[in-house]
Order: sequence, then C-alpha cells, then structure tokens
Amino acid sequence: MNVIEEPEIEAADWPLFGWSDDIRPALADAVAGGRSTVLATLFKVEGSAPRGPGAQMLFDGTRASGYFSGDCIEGDVGRHAAEVRADGQPRILHYGAGSPWIDIRLRCGGALHILVERIDAESPAAKTLLENAARRVPCMWTSDGRTQSVEAGSGPRLSVSSNPPRIARRFDPPRRLVVSGGDPGALALAALGSQAQFETVLVRPDGPETSPPIADIRYVRTAPEDALKQLGVDRWTAFIGATHEDHHDLAGCLYALRSGAGWVGMIGAKSRAQGRLEMLRSIGATEDELAALHLSPGVPGLGKAPWEVATGIIGEIMQALNPALERA
Repeated sequence: MNVIEEPEIEAADWPLFGWSDDIRPALADAVAGGRSTVLATLFKVEGSAPRGPGAQMLFDGTRASGYFSGDCIEGDVGRHAAEVRADGQPRILHYGAGSPWIDIRLRCGGALHILVERIDAESPAAKTLLENAARRVPCMWTSDGRTQSVEAGSGPRLSVSSNPPRIARRFDPPRRLVVSGGDPGALALAALGSQAQFETVLVRPDGPETSPPIADIRYVRTAPEDALKQLGVDRWTAFIGATHEDHHDLAGCLYALRSGAGWVGMIGAKSRAQGRLEMLRSIGATEDELAALHLSPGVPGLGKAPWEVATGIIGEIMQALNPALERA
C-alpha cells in the first residue's frame, strides 16, 4: 500500500503564491521540467466568497500558485492535490456550508465547490493552452477531470454542465503593459506593472545597453511605435507614453489606438493636452481615437511622486481592461 505524504505548501506562513492569478506561468515551468501538476478550479460559489467561479490553483509538488479563500482551505486542497497527482483520479471538493469537513470553516459563511484534476507532463491540452498564451490567442479549456481539451475562441469566463461537472474555462492572453520612457515615473510604472502580474515591456529609445534593475520585465531600445509593431497590439495590451518627447509618445499612442489596444495614455501636464490633441489631429487622428486617449492619467489628489502617479495609472488600466476581459 502506497502512503501519500501530506505536502507542506512552500511559504505557507507567508502565502505569496496567492498573488498569482494566472496558473499558466507555473504550468509552463512544470511542463518544461517534465513534471505532472494538479489543477484546482473553483466552479461554484454559494453565498459570499473572496474569489469567484473560475479562480484556479496549480500544484507542482509543494509549490502552489493562486488561492481560493485566504482561510485554511489551501493546505487541504494541496493534500487532495497530492492524492490526485498520485492516482490520477479527479476529486470534487466542497468547503463551507454543507461540507463533509465540518472542521474546515470559511469565515465568509459561503460554500466553495472545486474540481481537482491531474495534468500530465505530456498533456496535449496543456501544451496547446501554453501555445495559445504565447500567440496571444484566447481559448477555452474544457475538462471533466479526466478528459481535457483546448480550443481557440472565446466564451463565458466559466460555464459548468452535467453532473459530475464538466467545466469550460476561458483563458485570455496575459495582460500586457508597455511603458515608454526612462525617468523615475516610467520606472515606477514598469516595476509596479510587473508586480501586478502584467507582462511588462519597458521601451526606451536609444536607451542604455544595460537592462534596468527591475525584475521580470522586457527591455526594448527602439522607438515606441516600432516596439509596438514588433510586439503586436491587442485589447489585452495597455500603452503609456512617458518619454516626455512628443514625437515618440504621440506616434506610439496613435499606433496603439489604431491597433485596438485596451488602454492608451500619455503622461504630461494638463496644460499640454490641447496642444498634443492638435498634433495628433494634424497627423490624421480621428475624434473617436482622440476620445479614447487618456491624457494626464491617474487619480487626482493621490500625489505626484513616482509611485503615487504609477499607482493611480495602474489602477486606471486595471479598471479599463477588466470589463473587456469579462465581455470577451
């Protein structure tokens, strides 16, 4: 008889793993290493809960990514995940009101229902999911815990059918933030964007050859318009011009607007806004394009220090992108 040891989730005392809302980076690391993982998907919520249906966790041995409640269930889900990884049999977990585990309580008073399934290291569905993310193609992950498939396309964030449940969960391209500039404000935007789980690109035309000392960002030394052409722009992309050189920032903004970016903005004094609008009109910008441009973005009264400005702009970008993600 095989004894399955209950795993201790790494950094359980300080659950930074809960910062990750996208399981694909952790899945990519496991697939590259030839390791099987376990995916847990919250497919039904009753009453109040910190996370909504579609929230996920990925377990790669003792490493976890994502969270469901912030209470005590993550460790228990990890215990079940170890069993699923060992025997390959999916589990349906029920926590909170009506749960068979009366000793595990949710402070919010609701109930959570979670599908736990193994993803084999050679899973074709997992590889297709990651390929679509790299190509920035939205897709649907469909699974009953035993049979998994991925098809390109959009739909509801999560739909559930049959009993036992069969879920279809939408995966959008990762949110991306492109910042042009190299002053403290631009660097604060790039750093905060990276920490907020955006795929972050810092563009500094003819900037230093050495990369900026900011973790997990991509550095590009071309003009913003050229960088955007190379990257490709979509509705999951936000662009903020912060070089303070209008010929760079205006060209980047106009290209991003015409390419369907989800949010486009430009840092600068409000006194310069009208002049910039006239410059954009002179190079062919339409009134609809100008209406979508955020000049002097941020939160009034938050402050003018780099981190204060960056915090307001990142919040504005999140607010603009999230409705688009839900409508997709």
